[in-house]
Amino acid sequence: MRNPVASRTRTSIAFGFGGLLLCLVGGVAAQPLPDAKAYSANSALLIEAYRHVEVASVSDALEQLYNKRSFMSHRIHAISDGKIAGFAVTVQMDKAEGSPPSAVTPMQAAIDTAPANSVYVMAVADGDDIAGIGGLMGTAMNARGFSGAVIDGGVRDVGYLKKIAFPVYATGIVPSTSVGHYRASGNVPVTIGGVRVNPGDIVVADADGVVSVPKDIAPEVLVKAQVLDQTEHSMYGYIEKLRSLEEAVKRFGRL
Repeated sequence: MRNPVASRTRTSIAFGFGGLLLCLVGGVAAQPLPDAKAYSANSALLIEAYRHVEVASVSDALEQLYNKRSFMSHRIHAISDGKIAGFAVTVQMDKAEGSPPSAVTPMQAAIDTAPANSVYVMAVADGDDIAGIGGLMGTAMNARGFSGAVIDGGVRDVGYLKKIAFPVYATGIVPSTSVGHYRASGNVPVTIGGVRVNPGDIVVADADGVVSVPKDIAPEVLVKAQVLDQTEHSMYGYIEKLRSLEEAVKRFGRL
């Protein structure tokens, strides 16, 4: 069970794939989803909506609207799984052999000063065999209401991270430490899994992988992703009924 202190704030709404905002109280009539302007004006609404779209649709939306590849390498995958959606808090880890423990203080500060709904995004130089985070950092992030962590590097204390149900995506599991070997820089642009991520960008992850959305276009990308989700989920029953993928693609124009 999640630490109750870290429970994610939930609204009384659920975002349906049919393009409707379904009220959960008393059977109230369905209303249209917010538009990009409404999402731009309300960051909490934006993140809540991103939690209800598939990462593959976000990736497709970025490509269709902006011809932009923003999905991270398959090397970064779920270690402690769970859906992630939040604002990037970035940390760059560069090699510095023999460095004092204080060299990694900026990564601690990045955690302790970040608001809820943050996603910890860490790039570890040559870090496949270096644990970027472990149980202590995961506990702190969980307590502060982080949505999850994405590490271009390793992770340790995986059993505990799974116990507290804190989502972590990384390149693998290793028992090592970065202390004494790396120097940290907080809240700087990082390149992770081949994608540039700036502080405050939207980062989403699910079983299909990880995508970063530049903050200035996040509302438009979200609206497009919702439409793509709606179309794809509408196609499932049609395909099953006609037993034809080709006919479904002709009708809906989506593959």
